[in-house]
Amino acid sequence: MAENEGINCLRFRGAESVLRDVRDKINRAKLGEQKVRFAERLKEEVNALLSCPEYSGKNPGCSSCRLIANACKRTADIIIKVAKISAGGI
Repeated sequence: MAENEGINCLRFRGAESVLRDVRDKINRAKLGEQKVRFAERLKEEVNALLSCPEYSGKNPGCSSCRLIANACKRTADIIIKVAKISAGGI
C-alpha cells in the first residue's frame, strides 16, 4: 500500500499485509457466509490496531493508522449487515 508509506509503525506494518490479504479474500468470496467470516476476521485485526497501547493523537502516523483501521472496520460492519439483510434478518 504505497499510500501508507508515511506510517512509521511496526505494529501497523505487521498488520498491513494481513489487512490486505483479508480484504482480497472478501473481494474474492462468492458466498455471503464466506464474506462475513472474512469481515469478522478483518474486524479482529483492526480492533488490535485500534487498541494500540502506543497510540498518540499527536503522531500523524498514529492518526493515519487509526483512520485506515476505522475505515476497514466500517467496511466490515457494512459487509456483515448486508449479509444479514440478504439472509432475511437484521
